[in-house]
Amino acid sequence: MANVFLKKITEVVIPEWQTAFQQLTLGDCIDYIYNLTINRTYDGYLREKSVVNDGLAKIFTDVVFEESDPALDHAGDIDYIAKVGDKAIGIQIKPVTAQANFGNYSATERMRASFRSFEEVFGGKVFIVFSLDGEIANKEVINAIREEIHRLKNKS
Repeated sequence: MANVFLKKITEVVIPEWQTAFQQLTLGDCIDYIYNLTINRTYDGYLREKSVVNDGLAKIFTDVVFEESDPALDHAGDIDYIAKVGDKAIGIQIKPVTAQANFGNYSATERMRASFRSFEEVFGGKVFIVFSLDGEIANKEVINAIREEIHRLKNKS
């Protein structure tokens, strides 16, 4: 059976891809980059806001959610900060496709280091929330966030 798949890929799929790549135009590349940087980035921004404003903020009404500083978002992979007294929790929002594309999504070592740094500075953990159509896809993260909020409130 594996030979059938190998034959299909090498004799049909790869030649089709090669033909498509050879026919690429500058306009195709510009359209792709425009769609990636403008449309998909904006869609992601709206999904993030929906996950926080329509999801997390309504679940955790006693927590203040703020967009993170751009430097923290870029360098530390923190999209939102959830303020719990004088401490904070970090929220990283990923599309559910990130989880599907990488199996069980795992933060890179760089991300883990930035999450540890965040915890040292702000006292709270960072949580990765997967979004699907602006909704929280990994519902189990809600209880984990709830436990962390409880821990931070009792720590103060």
